[in-house]
Amino acid sequence: MTSLVIAEHNKGELVGATYNTIAAAVKLKADVHVLVAGDNCMVVAEQAAKAEGVNKVILVQDAELNHLTAEAITAVVMTKASDYEHILAGATTFGKNFIPRVAALLDMAQISDITAIESADTFVRPIYAGNAIATVQTKDSIKVITVRATGFDALATEGGNAEIEEQAYTSTSSSSRSAFVSQDLTVSERPELTAAKIIISGGRGMQSGENFHLLEKIADKLGAAIGASRAAVDAGFVPNDYQVGQTGKIVAPDLYIAVGISGAIQHLAGMKDSKVIVAINKDEEAPIFQIADYGLVADLFTALPELDNELA
Repeated sequence: MTSLVIAEHNKGELVGATYNTIAAAVKLKADVHVLVAGDNCMVVAEQAAKAEGVNKVILVQDAELNHLTAEAITAVVMTKASDYEHILAGATTFGKNFIPRVAALLDMAQISDITAIESADTFVRPIYAGNAIATVQTKDSIKVITVRATGFDALATEGGNAEIEEQAYTSTSSSSRSAFVSQDLTVSERPELTAAKIIISGGRGMQSGENFHLLEKIADKLGAAIGASRAAVDAGFVPNDYQVGQTGKIVAPDLYIAVGISGAIQHLAGMKDSKVIVAINKDEEAPIFQIADYGLVADLFTALPELDNELA
């Protein structure tokens, strides 16, 4: 039995969620192969080969894979799929973009967002925004899975010595219905949201995007990432990639500070696994206080400057 992990990377290094996905694959007690697709990404393949638990890295390089559209990565995966019993990707924007296509083309059911593995065909996943946990068993010959990174502790990134096998890419550009046009990325020196040990998030209570500078000052002193609720993102306060929640990013930092966030069920689904939760809200009835380890009922425009001064 062999599992295939689809690597997510930024051309220069593996994204952290890939290591968590590898950890999930190892729990299947099978050989683990990692597929690295892209353009000029040997350095990424070498990183994957060093990861604990990896038996082989399959490298597919081509200029057409410089920007991995869903169609392009799906086409690469489909050429390998029949050789594996499990195909896994992180439950990130990258994974969610193409894994449903793979499942549909294979005519297999997708098992989404797993947080635990009971056996090779039985998996645990949250449903109803995390308010219930389902154990699902599949009889499909190929299990197509997305992995919630916070459910699996990443294995060591060094110490492995897997072989790297480079394979040719077969172009499918003539049949593709989409093409990469451009992308706008938020550039920040702060930690990536899903990998951060400390996160400070703002909600609708921040009132405007300009007020997020209050969070930025504290984040810089704590070495924290900045997040936001969907309400803040929908209001245009901050970019989409700040969003934490059921339809955003799932995080589980050591410390999560929720500022001006009421605690809608969709937001809680994305951060309630945090080890310590601190809530600052002037509404003492806000649902966020029900799950917070520490709560401060106060006006955030008073509390944040005071906190900033204390950290100075």
